[in-house]
Amino acid sequence: MWMKMHEEKYMRFPGGKAKAATFSYDDGAEADLRLMKIFDKYGLKCTFNLSNPDMICKKWTRRLDEDGLYKAFNGCGHEIALHGQRHLFLTKVPLAQAVSEIVNNREYLERKFGRIVRGMAYAYGAYNDDIIQVLKQLGVTYARTTEVTHDFSIPQNWLKLKATCHHNDAQLDGLLQKFLTDSPLDQTKAREPWLLYIWGHSFEFDDNNNWHVIENAAKKLSQSGDCWFATNGEVYDYVSAYNSLIYSIDGERVKNPTYMGVYVEIRGKIYCVPAGKEIVFDK
Repeated sequence: MWMKMHEEKYMRFPGGKAKAATFSYDDGAEADLRLMKIFDKYGLKCTFNLSNPDMICKKWTRRLDEDGLYKAFNGCGHEIALHGQRHLFLTKVPLAQAVSEIVNNREYLERKFGRIVRGMAYAYGAYNDDIIQVLKQLGVTYARTTEVTHDFSIPQNWLKLKATCHHNDAQLDGLLQKFLTDSPLDQTKAREPWLLYIWGHSFEFDDNNNWHVIENAAKKLSQSGDCWFATNGEVYDYVSAYNSLIYSIDGERVKNPTYMGVYVEIRGKIYCVPAGKEIVFDK
């Protein structure tokens, strides 16, 4: 059994790191400005899920208007993703209307910000199999639910994407402590990489007067020294690149057909497989 595990290959993040952290925040709230400053201060990355500001119910206060949204997120260094044109329950409208919600949202964000937008968070966490099929046809590569795992596993179904926890989760402190003090590199067998994924709404920090929660978490993560900080889309792209590696029949030679270098651990040694290159592992 040990020999089998010893020969198995494990994904490592950029720089050979075994841990990564990402964040996802919804709705384009005014409080996103303060949240973004915290992430920038500590070098963290976030995906902000945005609806079309001109289509949002006027009763919803504390949302950025169109001008504010552009000033906040244009060239900010974080990712923007879909959240539905009008923030509707996609499962409570005719499928054609759900398609329109997604298409119009993507068209608006791509035109407004001049970038390709491929990620999404389901408004209200509402989705079903029909919606997932629509997303596949519309080129959406991942979509976050409101479900949580309370672990650090790498997502398997990116269109039913689950976070580790919400920032108000009672288990946050314990999960963060485990993430910071333990490591898959210390394990004999369970050496799969870890992903810490936290989600929420920035206005909740105002509502609960608990900005210290995200400030403390960001500070601790920034001091860890062994964690890759990335947007949701960057994590998706990296995992996809790793899964695209091509191995020889004996597993000792590997080719990377993608545009980015990826890291592999085998027999306790970490290798970088450069973009478009082929390497042989040491025996």
